[in-house]
Amino acid sequence: MTVPSTGSAAPNEPGAPDPGKPAASSAPTDRIWTIPNALSVLRLLGVPLFLWLILQPVFHGPHYDGWALLILAISGATDYFDGVLARALGQVSKFGALLDPAADRLYILATLAGLAARQIIPVWLVVILVGRDLLMGIPLLILKRHGFGPPPVHYLGKAATFNLLYAFPLLLLGDGRGWLHDLAGSVGWAFAIWGTALYWLAAGLYVVQVRQLVSGGSSRTQ
Repeated sequence: MTVPSTGSAAPNEPGAPDPGKPAASSAPTDRIWTIPNALSVLRLLGVPLFLWLILQPVFHGPHYDGWALLILAISGATDYFDGVLARALGQVSKFGALLDPAADRLYILATLAGLAARQIIPVWLVVILVGRDLLMGIPLLILKRHGFGPPPVHYLGKAATFNLLYAFPLLLLGDGRGWLHDLAGSVGWAFAIWGTALYWLAAGLYVVQVRQLVSGGSSRTQ
């Protein structure tokens, strides 16, 4: 998770890093091969493995839910540590800023597909979440048409993603009998409902950001 942060130069030495701030406060670089980006790539490699594990019961295979949950736990840990390392090592990069949310989306899509195929979640939830991502392609095209890249990930979008990434393992754990499974399922649905609501709120905020960028760019060209 590589979130851009701003830095400042010393007054008597333009362009130099501020000695009162860590080196990680520098602007995002064009570097690709960094430790945080390697962790994000590791997360991406776990997506097909996770999907294979979770879909085994659909094809009358054994249940590997424990291993699937472990993959999700590792993904969550790397999602946290790649951001920490990016800031601590001064390895914030533009590539990482794109790679990290892409890995989040792929995990969400893979988990939705697996849980829906096993009838743990209803199809309407999949439609709501996937439909949101499809609709967000329109603002991206508008930004690209006006020469802008994607805006930085907002904290509301991150909160929505975290809620959903907490919800899915709990819903998977809730696929069973007993009080522990019932508790996990109930808490998982609470996270899923909040996460879905925040997901759409973040989409609304994203549209506002796009409108401001486009209108600001248009006013400068006039």
